[in-house]
Amino acid sequence: MPEHSIKKLPPNVIFINDKGKFKLASRNFTPEIQVYGERLIHANGIEYRLWSAHRSKLGAMIEKKMTIPIGADSLILYLGGGTGTTASHISDIVSEGKLFVVEFSPRAMQDLLNVCTDRKNMIPVLADANKPIAYKAVPGIVDVIYQDVAQPNQADIAIKNARTLLKPKGYLIIVIKARSIDSSISPNKVFEQEIAKLETEFEILEKKGLKPFHEDHLAIIAQRK
Repeated sequence: MPEHSIKKLPPNVIFINDKGKFKLASRNFTPEIQVYGERLIHANGIEYRLWSAHRSKLGAMIEKKMTIPIGADSLILYLGGGTGTTASHISDIVSEGKLFVVEFSPRAMQDLLNVCTDRKNMIPVLADANKPIAYKAVPGIVDVIYQDVAQPNQADIAIKNARTLLKPKGYLIIVIKARSIDSSISPNKVFEQEIAKLETEFEILEKKGLKPFHEDHLAIIAQRK
């Protein structure tokens, strides 16, 4: 068995044997339907979707053996959903829960809507993640916030959304993109500054850089104080 097998994985996620190599995959919530051209593999009568860590920050976090605090019945607020690549894999994980996906770009939202049409546990929200009050009524209070936005105030966005929508002791999974915040200083300095902001509201449980999958990205798992 691969080394990853000793690490607890999120529900509906496995490392599947594909031609002698173990690869990350999630159980397909919508059998026979692909989202972004990923391969479908069957094992023991179950269909899985291969999950590329080079295309998904959360996939990279799992590859890096981080403990992902998401259950099958979790209520998730996803900030920065893009076209739905990673969001679709979270949809696979929360097979008994709900995923509310906030995206600001109307163009990306068009693709995201197509994904949500087939995935009944995904609810698209066209909104600005800087203004959680505007969409507060849609998800209500959630168990987890997953954030992957390319804006300079990433920690501030997380804090505002947590104060508005995250339950007490709820979890934050955030990817800090150093170059989106300040390209004039070192990524490590950016990470230090953002962590200091987050620590005013959260206890940092785990943090890891996402090389070699994503350069100058730091993944953080935190719990609301």
